[in-house]
Amino acid sequence: MRLLLPNRWIEFPRRPLVMGIVNVNDDSFSGDGTLDIDRALELTREQIAAGADIIDVGAESARTNRGAIAVAEEIRRFHAFIARWDEALDGARPRDAAQVWPPVLSANTWRPEVTAEILPGGTVELLNDMGALPDDRNARLCAKHGAALLVMHSVGEPKVPHVHQQWDDVMAAMERFFEEKLALCTAAGLPDDATVIDPGLDFAKQRDDNLAVLRDLSRLGRFHRPVLVPVSRKTVIGEVLGIEDPRERDAGTIACIASSMTRGGHIFRVHHVDAAWQAVKTLHALVGSAQ
Repeated sequence: MRLLLPNRWIEFPRRPLVMGIVNVNDDSFSGDGTLDIDRALELTREQIAAGADIIDVGAESARTNRGAIAVAEEIRRFHAFIARWDEALDGARPRDAAQVWPPVLSANTWRPEVTAEILPGGTVELLNDMGALPDDRNARLCAKHGAALLVMHSVGEPKVPHVHQQWDDVMAAMERFFEEKLALCTAAGLPDDATVIDPGLDFAKQRDDNLAVLRDLSRLGRFHRPVLVPVSRKTVIGEVLGIEDPRERDAGTIACIASSMTRGGHIFRVHHVDAAWQAVKTLHALVGSAQ
């Protein structure tokens, strides 16, 4: 299995990838967003030095208690960051030989209007689409520009809370969802090895749903795609531990990474890159990699 990017690919099995989060916004749920591009680049350099294989930059918070920002503003924030991506890499060195180098730049957006503006040029190698792919527009844009596409499981409109969603069998529903969406990607011209799947923890899922997904994560191995586990500081961790402040949930995050590494997780999206890198490297030495 491999992840095909515009001008390279990443082979699996290997040590799972650490995806660092950089929020170019002022309303991140974890309180770490910034509209200051200099500060965003500083955070990026810190995460790369800490071992990040992927930097996932977002210009809009995924919080469902906030309205969507204007398309033009989201594009402006992305362009401001992407134009200076090379500065973040200037003088940087990999933390160890297993780190993906140079790190992959991922753009976190769900709107095709934004995607069409940020993919040309090839700097963005991965589109992280939290919109549950309601149609094939983002898939077609990724196929056109050679970018990989991450497909996240959810239901309904992005930026809208779905707290009343009920599942008889969340994993069975998720498997049907990925069958449909991956077929849509193929029909749009996207190579099979240019897709990543994401179970969408906390999106249209309640506490027990999220726990069931983490317990049964290995079922997603049937798709032979890299699996992203975006577990960092999630609400489900706070609910289990009784911790309201997301910034106090890093220990629970590491526990979920450890569990997911033994159940087929390939990529971990995290706020605390150094802690995740240490955990992943140690666990890889103990248990190896997901296939």
